[in-house]
Formats: sequence, C-alpha cells, structure tokens
Amino acid sequence: MAVATLDPVLDHLEKHWQAGIETLKEYCAQPSVSAKGEGLTECADLCAEIMQRVGAATQILPTDGAPVVYAEFPGDSDKTLLIYDHYDVQPVEPLDEWDSPPFEPAVRDGKLFCRGCADNKGDTIARLTAIKAYLDTVGSLPCRIKWMIEGEEEVGSVNLEPHIEKYADLYAADACLWEAGGVDPEERPVAVLGAKGICSVELRCTTANTDLHSSWATLIPNPAWRLVWALATLKGEDERCRIPGFYDRVQQPTAAELKALEKIPFDTAYYMREYGLDRFLFDEPADKMRIRHLYQPTCTICGLTTGYQGPGSKTVLPKTASAKIDFRMAMDMDPKEVVQQLGKHLDAHGFSDIAITPFGLEGPAKTPIDDPWVGLCERVLREIYETNPIVMPTMAATGPMAPFRHILKVPIVSFGIGYPGSKGHAPNENIRLNDFRRGARAVARLIHEFAQSG
Repeated sequence: MAVATLDPVLDHLEKHWQAGIETLKEYCAQPSVSAKGEGLTECADLCAEIMQRVGAATQILPTDGAPVVYAEFPGDSDKTLLIYDHYDVQPVEPLDEWDSPPFEPAVRDGKLFCRGCADNKGDTIARLTAIKAYLDTVGSLPCRIKWMIEGEEEVGSVNLEPHIEKYADLYAADACLWEAGGVDPEERPVAVLGAKGICSVELRCTTANTDLHSSWATLIPNPAWRLVWALATLKGEDERCRIPGFYDRVQQPTAAELKALEKIPFDTAYYMREYGLDRFLFDEPADKMRIRHLYQPTCTICGLTTGYQGPGSKTVLPKTASAKIDFRMAMDMDPKEVVQQLGKHLDAHGFSDIAITPFGLEGPAKTPIDDPWVGLCERVLREIYETNPIVMPTMAATGPMAPFRHILKVPIVSFGIGYPGSKGHAPNENIRLNDFRRGARAVARLIHEFAQSG
C-alpha cells in the first residue's frame, strides 16, 4: 500500500541498518574473483539466498561464463525499477599490502575493510537493507523492483550483452539504478549518468620456438624489440593516438553537459597529493582537464611481459613478448571498429606478425542530463545528504551500460556508498559505515518517490 510519509521507514532503518553490515560481512567473506574464476558459482548461490531471505523471487541464469542472479520484488504499482550490481570482485594482490585478510571482513575506525565491500557488494546490501526496511515497516513495496547481479563486471562483462538480448522482456523496466558511486572529496553525493567504452586487447609477438642465448641477437629477431617498436607507433609524445580514424567518432560534450560541468569541481591539488604526483600530463586549466578526462579517448599500456624477470642476470633472447593495452572510448566510438583499426595500423607499419587478442569490448553510453529520472535522483540525494549533489554527465571509467541503454532503453543513474578513500581495486578496500547508512536511506527515499513519479 502507498504511504503518505517515509518517516517510519527511515526511522526503522536508523535502528536496524547495522544488521545490513552483518549481512555484508557474510557476502564479502565469500571470494568471487572473476579474473581467476574463483568462487563465482558459490557467490551467486549466496547472493540469491540473501535476496530470498528478504522475500525476493530469484533465478540463477546461466551464461557462457559466470551465472547471473535475477531477483524480483513485487510492488503496489506498475512502475518498475531495475537495479544493476555485480558480485565479482578484483584480485586481492599484492596480498602483503593488506592490513587484514581481504576475505575476512574487519571493522576499524568506523570503516569496514574487505575485498568487494566498496566495489560493489556494499551497494547491493545497502540497497537490500533499504528494501527490507520498507517491507518490515509497510509490508509491501510501492513499485516493482527487478535486480540483475552479474559475475563478470571486473573482466569486461563479456557475456552480458547476449544475456540481455535473450532476457530483454524479463529485464524490462522504467528506469535503472546502476552499481557503485559515492561522495566526492567535499562530501557531496555524486550521480553519474554515463560511462566510457573500452577496448581491451593483448598484443603478442613470437619469433623462435624457444628462448635462446642472447648471442643469437645478431641473426634472430627479438620479439621484445618488435613489440616495443610496434607500441611506439600507437601514440606520440603529444599523447595523441596515431591509429587512423581513431578520433573520427568522438563526440564533444553538449551545451547542457558543459553547463553541468561548470558546477563540477576538479581539485587538481587533491589528486596530486592523493596520488603522489608532481605534475599532470598537460599544463592546462582545471576545466579543460576535466573535459579531457571525461570526453577524450585513451590508449594505455597496462602491462608488458617478456624474457627473464627474476633477480640477477640471465642473458636470454626471449621467444615471445606480449602487452596488455586498453583504449577507453568516448561517446559513439565502437570497440569492434577500434580492433579493426588497430589491426590495419599494425599491418601498415610492418607488424602483421603481431597477434591481436581482444578481451573486454564494451561500448560507451550515457543518459541525457534532462531525463526526468536524473532529476528525481538528484532531488533524492539532495534531501538525504542535505547538500547539492554533483551530476556527472559521464565518467572516465567503464561499465556495461551500453546494452541497458540500447537494448532495454532505460535511463540510468549511478550513485552509491563509496568515498575517495575506498580503494576499490587496491589493497585495504573499505567503506565508511556511515556511508552505508546514508546510502540505504537514499535508496529507501528513491523507491518511495519513484513510485509516485509520473
């Protein structure tokens, strides 16, 4: 039944939100590292069980990789909110930099430390805690909630698009609340409306069929040198990618987005201090740096592997060399097209012997800044956090938003329980307990107001 005021729900949350922390500890204690295929089936089962405890009808849907957990809560209206989260987490290495075991949740100084608590299991349980408070207080939800929790987000969601195509009717909804998010360094909540795409590949060069004595370097090609020379053709010292056609599709921010960007701080001093930097790539005003960060594509060498890496000397001519590269893609760029452009570029420069293996391919996507769903989320965050939220038209990172926007055609907003020190992909990942509490309150209000919106 519809309720006139949300106060009873929020009062209940205030008394019982810490029970959600105990559930989160249980959830995070189950390893689920998609990069290693560790614990994914077990975590999917646990996720479904946790949802069922609160009253959800659940299904575990197979994919060609990790299973997807689908949970649904009935509502008193036809309005349907889709929530997207993921149960997989990043690898924990380097293990020796953790202050406590990564899969043994520990509370210290008002924070919960464990792998996955920020990215993104904490958001899942905060949202579920809000739903439980609503059900415990009112007895029913004011709108239907559909929930997708996948297990491959941290490895590029490679099986998600065909899954959404297959189950498009199941996931049909009016709006989508996306995984992750948090507050900025000034404690303002941040609502994100889009994400860059990504094209992640491995380049591999192999010459001989075995490692050789380095004296053979007079006659036999060195795959490490060939790979380095090939990489040097991809980007110049001006930081521009040299692949023909790479920038042809890049969209610039709209007038409405530029206006929103004027309200978004970019504290260069904070990031230099936080990351131990003495300079950025370019000496330019903060507003231009912000636009570059959000709207320009990248070409990044993420890893290089070849030859002997152990202590001391080993004079070897390696048989193979490989590099991991990712391209973060601006709006309208196509990851499959980037793979084709990369192949043609290497061929044109005499490197047709270098093999290209695509890994994560995700397109960019964003929700228009004037969509009513954006305005509703902005209003909810302002009420709960008692300050004006930051509305980000897109983010510099990547998530699998594209099939949600292009297949399901739902507007998407992301906000969550993180903060700048959450260390989502690093040792000592953590959330602040009070952010969990505030995040649960925000979702309770979001459900309430969404059900009443036109």
